[in-house]
Amino acid sequence: MSLEDLNLQVERDLSFLAFGGPDWVRPVRHPKGHVYDVVVVGGGQSGLGIAFGLLKERISNILVIDENAEGFEGPWETYARMFTLRTPKQLTSIDLGIPSLTFRSWWTAQYGDAAWDELDKIPRQEWMNYLRWYRKVLKLPVQNEVILKLIEPEETGIHRLHIEGKGAPASFLLARKVILATGIQGGGEWHVPEMIKEKLPSHLFSHASAQYDMSVLIGKKVGILGGGASAFDNANYLLSHGVAEAHVFVRSESLKRINPIRQMEVSGMIERYHALSDPDKYAVMSHFFKYNQPPTNDVFNRASSWPGFRLHTGAPWLDVEAADDGAVVTTPQGKFVFDFLIISTGLVSDPALRPELRLVEPYIARWRDCYKAPETTANPLIDAHPYLSPDFAFVGREEKGERLLHGLFSFNYAALISCGLSASALSGMRFAIPKIVKGVADQLFLDNKSEILKDYFDYHEVEFTGQWPREESLLSALQK
Repeated sequence: MSLEDLNLQVERDLSFLAFGGPDWVRPVRHPKGHVYDVVVVGGGQSGLGIAFGLLKERISNILVIDENAEGFEGPWETYARMFTLRTPKQLTSIDLGIPSLTFRSWWTAQYGDAAWDELDKIPRQEWMNYLRWYRKVLKLPVQNEVILKLIEPEETGIHRLHIEGKGAPASFLLARKVILATGIQGGGEWHVPEMIKEKLPSHLFSHASAQYDMSVLIGKKVGILGGGASAFDNANYLLSHGVAEAHVFVRSESLKRINPIRQMEVSGMIERYHALSDPDKYAVMSHFFKYNQPPTNDVFNRASSWPGFRLHTGAPWLDVEAADDGAVVTTPQGKFVFDFLIISTGLVSDPALRPELRLVEPYIARWRDCYKAPETTANPLIDAHPYLSPDFAFVGREEKGERLLHGLFSFNYAALISCGLSASALSGMRFAIPKIVKGVADQLFLDNKSEILKDYFDYHEVEFTGQWPREESLLSALQK
């Protein structure tokens, strides 16, 4: 099967599901312009999958916006520096149960079944090519180069989205429902230790999530803080592009060796996480946070094979300072001088860190508002996460908050504690996307419940027009 044949198969499969049927959602009018039923913020894998899910539910008055240029949504062509995805190749995700929409179908249509059998993990750039095809073959309504600046709730239940950017059709959009499908950093911000921000000029360091200029690092010596998968991805990337030395510094005496995600993928934990009580959820994620996702074996082996690779365990950064020849890092093993530093210290999730949420953030319930963990498991990083409903909706701290937040959904990494591995983990997307789509559809339906029920009870359209033959015969006889 060629890619052209696969495109036809997708069209045929969707036709069998009556995809694209009549929209059931009642239009809402506003004096300031068109009101979308749903605006999805983020055109990466999450946003695309949600858009497809909504269209399957016959909710078509939707728009997806993304701040990046077309084809560069998400991390895959920007700051992601791994050679392959870490997820097992056989796990499905945004296909939503349609075999012809799986990565495997797309891959084999181009390279054949034997190439699939030989494939170990999915190459990162091929995954991005798959997402480009997915968007195109499904004709998803994505508007690129649109930046969300502020969400302003109106009393009418409509949200005004203040936007800017080359692709912005106006200064604002109006939407009944807003889904923040904004990826790993979309629920907070990437974390850089205060010591580094306070003591070093910005030209001497970069977070691992940022795009840095490789051309000025060729032949240089780079220090990397962090022992997770991203640190080793960056080490490989740097060394493969001509950096002389890449030193990875890990606080612990040894690298983490266990990846809880692999157990969650086969134990029912991902798909059934929502059934857990709050104490169980908190305990699960407190345990999860103890394990920084380790590098895959192939990534570690590739990194350690470079002559310029150095690994320092039991080596937290005690101090940093700027010097004439770069940045000086102090560790228990002594001082190291580097031309540049890469900070691979993860992120912090907290709605207060998101400028687009500044009007509603004070009303958003956090986990600390809803559950007090025992000291043995308490974690302030977990406590700062938003407390979400099972369908990813923000929950208010009080009645006013509930009104203002109605229609706002968080499908990003901040959903981790409330909804488990879902919004930023391919392992969970095939379970999570149907949940948020159902939640949005249910809200749209219940928002218009009175009108929908009135029309139902007022419905008197005659469907059956036949007459019983004996009644016809009797009538004919009486007429004679």
